[in-house]
Amino acid sequence: MKNRRTFIKKTALAATAISMPSFYACGTKSDNSMPKISLAQWSLNRAFFSKALDPDNFASIAKNDYGISAIEYVNQFYSVKATDERFWNTMATKASDAGVQSLIMMVDEEEKLGDLATEKRKKAVEDHYKWVNAAKILGCHSIRVNAFGQGSLEELQSSLTDGLGQLTEYAAKEKINVILENHGLHTSNADFIVELIKAVDNPFLGTLPDFGNWCLSAEWGSTQTSKNCADSYPPDEGLSKLLPYAKGVSAKSYTFDSNGNETVVEYPKLLSIVKRSEFEGHIGIEFEGENMSEPQGIKATKELIERVW
Repeated sequence: MKNRRTFIKKTALAATAISMPSFYACGTKSDNSMPKISLAQWSLNRAFFSKALDPDNFASIAKNDYGISAIEYVNQFYSVKATDERFWNTMATKASDAGVQSLIMMVDEEEKLGDLATEKRKKAVEDHYKWVNAAKILGCHSIRVNAFGQGSLEELQSSLTDGLGQLTEYAAKEKINVILENHGLHTSNADFIVELIKAVDNPFLGTLPDFGNWCLSAEWGSTQTSKNCADSYPPDEGLSKLLPYAKGVSAKSYTFDSNGNETVVEYPKLLSIVKRSEFEGHIGIEFEGENMSEPQGIKATKELIERVW
C-alpha cells in the first residue's frame, strides 16, 4: 500500500495542476493514452426505475449501447436481492460474458454510519456487510458509502471515525475498499473527509471524488443549480485534496451546449487536475441532467471526456 509520503506527493502534484495556465497543456501521462472510462448505473436511473430497462442487464447495456467495459452498480436497484449469493454469481457471470469489469457498488438507503447512538451505529455498519459481500462476488474493488450522521462536526468526526473504522476493518478482510464520495453537507468539505481518512488510518478507506457534488448546505450536494445551494466547496480544491486517496473518480454531468461542452461543471479544469495527478483508475460517467435523454447525456459525457483529455 502507498504511504503517507506518497499521499503528500500526490497532493502537491494536484495543487500544481490548479495553477497551470492552460487546462489543455500536456500532463504527466502519455499524450497518446486515453482515460479508462466506466459507467455509473445512476446515469440510467430513470430507465431502470421506470422498468424501461432491466438493471440485471446493466453490463451488456454498458458494453453494447455505449462501448463501455467497466461499470459501477447502484444498490437501490437490487435491494430485494441483497443477500442472494446465487443472484450475484449470476450477475458476475453476465458481466464476464459481456467482457465487462465490475468496479464499485454504490450504497445508498442504509442507516447512517455516523449515528451518534452506539447501537444504531453498530447496526448501520452491519447493514453494510451484505453489500461488501455482493461486491466481492461481483469482483468489485470497492463499495461507495455515505459518511452521514447528525451532530456537530466534532461529534460527527468521532462517530464516523468509529463507524467507518468498523466497516473498513470488515471490508479489508474481504479485500474490498470503502470509499467516500462528496455527497453534500460535511461530506463535501474535502478537509473534513481527509481528516476522517487520516483518523481511521486504514489503507482500505479511500475516496470517490465527484465533479459535481460540492454543496455544503444540502444533503446529496448537487451543484446543478445555485438555487438550492447557499454555500459550496471549490470543486478544483476539493478534487485536488481527495485525489490522493481516490479509488475512482465520478465525472458528473448535467447539461451541454451546442458545442458539446458541459455548462455547469468545468471539465477542462477538473480533468486536467486528474490527468496531472498519479490517479490511474477509472473515470466514471454519471449523467444527472434533465434536459436531454439519458443515452444522449451518457454519450455526450463520454465524448467530452475523451476530447478534453
